[in-house]
Amino acid sequence: MPCRLQELRKKEVINAHNGCKLGYVDDLEVDIKCAKVAALIVFGRPRLFGLFGKSDDYYIPWEKIRLIGEDAILVEDYVQKTPNKAKKRHKFVTFCHQLFL
Repeated sequence: MPCRLQELRKKEVINAHNGCKLGYVDDLEVDIKCAKVAALIVFGRPRLFGLFGKSDDYYIPWEKIRLIGEDAILVEDYVQKTPNKAKKRHKFVTFCHQLFL
């Protein structure tokens, strides 16, 4: 069954072991040598409306996907979190830091 990225982005990613909602598919990692999808990436949720950055992104290898349904994608228990590469200080935090120095 062919599926487009636009269709995958509407599906919620759920941990099949404990039923925890991880978020929605935001990006794909594609292996260009063999033209296959290597992993799904779910961006981390913002903390306190984005003032304190966001949590780590979920990197879900294709082998860990158990089922792709109409509304959701079930993944196995093990989900590797990748740290955000560039954690920038928010302008508000920088402003407060300068204010109190």
